[in-house]
Amino acid sequence: MSIQVYGIPNCGTCKKAFTWLKNQGVEYEFIDTKEQPPNQETIQAWVEALGVKPMRNTSGQSYRSLGAEKDSWTEDQWVAAFAKDAMLLKRPLFVKDGAAVLVGFRDQEVVIRQKLGIA
Repeated sequence: MSIQVYGIPNCGTCKKAFTWLKNQGVEYEFIDTKEQPPNQETIQAWVEALGVKPMRNTSGQSYRSLGAEKDSWTEDQWVAAFAKDAMLLKRPLFVKDGAAVLVGFRDQEVVIRQKLGIA
């Protein structure tokens, strides 16, 4: 099982997820989206797996700085925006065996375990 966690190191939610994964004995690879932003093709695959709305980091400054037109953006426009500014992506984003399975870290533990395939 291969788990990658995309986010930024100083994100509080990412830190919470890292601690939880460590406490569960789950090995993972962390990818800093500031240092290694995902490309548009990767983001498109994530959107197809998770949907565009759950992937929006609506609490971030990048999101708030977008104009009101963002409310009527298409999926393709969101994918392009995510590719241009990775800070628009909700964190953390979990990829298991090459497929996006979870974004954010607010679900109940049973749901997180199920999505990550952790017994």
